[in-house]
Amino acid sequence: MDYTRLGRTGLRVSRCCLGTMNFGVDTKEADAFAIMDRALELGINFFDTADVYGWKQGEGLTEQILGRWFAQGGGRRDKVVLATKVYGPMGDWPNQGRLSALHIRQACEASLRRLQTDHLDLYQMHHVDRDTPVDEIWQAMELLVQQGKIIYVGSSNFAGWHIARANEAAARRSFMGLVCEQSRYNLLERTAELEVLPACAGYGMGLIPWSPLGSGALAGSGRRGTGEGGGGGGGRRGGRWGQELIAKHGEKLARFQVLCTELGHEPADVALAWLLQNPVVTAPIVGPRTREQLEGSMRALEIKLDAPTNARLDQIFPGPGKPAPEAYAW
Repeated sequence: MDYTRLGRTGLRVSRCCLGTMNFGVDTKEADAFAIMDRALELGINFFDTADVYGWKQGEGLTEQILGRWFAQGGGRRDKVVLATKVYGPMGDWPNQGRLSALHIRQACEASLRRLQTDHLDLYQMHHVDRDTPVDEIWQAMELLVQQGKIIYVGSSNFAGWHIARANEAAARRSFMGLVCEQSRYNLLERTAELEVLPACAGYGMGLIPWSPLGSGALAGSGRRGTGEGGGGGGGRRGGRWGQELIAKHGEKLARFQVLCTELGHEPADVALAWLLQNPVVTAPIVGPRTREQLEGSMRALEIKLDAPTNARLDQIFPGPGKPAPEAYAW
């Protein structure tokens, strides 16, 4: 397993991030335990979850599964860089969601209890909250850092200007700010190249792509339904999203399949390898439903794409070409 620093931090994480969104939904607890054990055997030390995963409001089923796995001991918790998220509704009362200082503090305490740990290595805002002042958010995060309950803070689904605003506000407070952004990014969805990737590069943040296989559409005809974290092929939303993408981009996907056959690699592996070659990308989130899917994803770490192959991928899946504003202006 290869490791890299998470953005500008000194923290070293595996180039593959284990997504857990399927745990407790499509993957039974015993199978989830086996996947996590195998992940450690493969050298994967970066695990991603969220308080809303499990999709039963307020219960945090997926976090509970991770907590019971950690409770088995054997150094499991110490080996894992543990990331979870806050934002989604955890109840029906007015302050049981979003990013008020009150909810951040309450949600963190609840995640710690479910995960059976005394701290979170990475606490990520699951979505931008347009109604909460950024200084209020940082006040809450600073307190959690001071209390030793979280170490690093990240974002997810932020636009480039949200990243800039958050980090500039953190700098004014002499706080470290965001160290990574978790964004939807894959060969089919390259909008992040306009401003999110440049913002991450500019602020020394790592990019953690979710849905790296385009909800399974990029998995190839032989591997439809390959799981992914944050909107995967076989998960709660991935099946519908994947089928919509296949219907929309069928011609591109057929050309992609031909290219991958020529290369002698599975489409899923090429799609992940394409992400991994980007210097801003820390680790794509791979959310397997089985041990076999996890092991299959490891092949991407060995693939090196040459310039002609990248040029063909750009022809099949054209991105914006350049960052903003050059992508649309002189």
